[in-house]
Amino acid sequence: MGKGPGLYTEIGKKARDLLYKDYQSDHKFTITTYSPTGVAITSSGTKKGDVFLADVNTQLKNKNFTVDIKVDTGSNLTTTITADELSPGLKTILSFKVPDQRSGKLELQYLHDYAGLSSSVGLTANPIVNFSGVIGTNAVALGTDLSFDTKTGNFTKCNAGLSFSNADLIASLILNDKADTLSASYYHIVNPLNNTAVGAEVTHSFSTNENTITVGTQHALDPLTSVKARVNNFGKASALVQHEWRPKSLFTISGEVDTKAIEKSAKIGLALALKP
Repeated sequence: MGKGPGLYTEIGKKARDLLYKDYQSDHKFTITTYSPTGVAITSSGTKKGDVFLADVNTQLKNKNFTVDIKVDTGSNLTTTITADELSPGLKTILSFKVPDQRSGKLELQYLHDYAGLSSSVGLTANPIVNFSGVIGTNAVALGTDLSFDTKTGNFTKCNAGLSFSNADLIASLILNDKADTLSASYYHIVNPLNNTAVGAEVTHSFSTNENTITVGTQHALDPLTSVKARVNNFGKASALVQHEWRPKSLFTISGEVDTKAIEKSAKIGLALALKP
């Protein structure tokens, strides 16, 4: 575990990654190439049903500065400029999208041994201001995540989270949707030698009085191949196999089936990521 509590987005992240990361029902292809000058160009395409979406991302790094420029099939140009460690623990991120004139945003992140802070403001006349903060250590952390719309004078987001970690277990409790949704998650490393872990998430909605329970596990069959599986209380069961057939190049196949309606076709997703 690293020093400090990290940012708010890291509360419960291990359990979310185990339960949801890399699962998909689409077909996705990603290839990354590097120019002699060190510019990384990543092209990706995703087939969602009968719709095909694609984008090209160019990344240039120079010392502490990183510039990302992405163009997608909707003719949107997204630019992100990141300045890392200009001051110890501080990261500055400037992003904007063309032609969306209201998309400009400036974000500051600061990491300390006992705190993690992130604040962003939209570059408009009446911006949305976001703030998240976490205090504690790498063992126990308490944080909040807020968004305020200066145009309407209302809080659009008001969340809070608590995290507890030790060498092989991470537990978290998160209150979302302006105190309407409560989520508890659990992540436990069973065997670090073969990356075997189990995780669970229980979410309760106070407005609908509905519970969602998801449990899952992961295991490395060998140093290059891993498997994951999950199931929820609605009968949706999913599994995936991911193989690193060459360094940094991954092939993933995932599937989902509704155990309460076996007659329905299973959803199959494929993802191929190629890096030199």
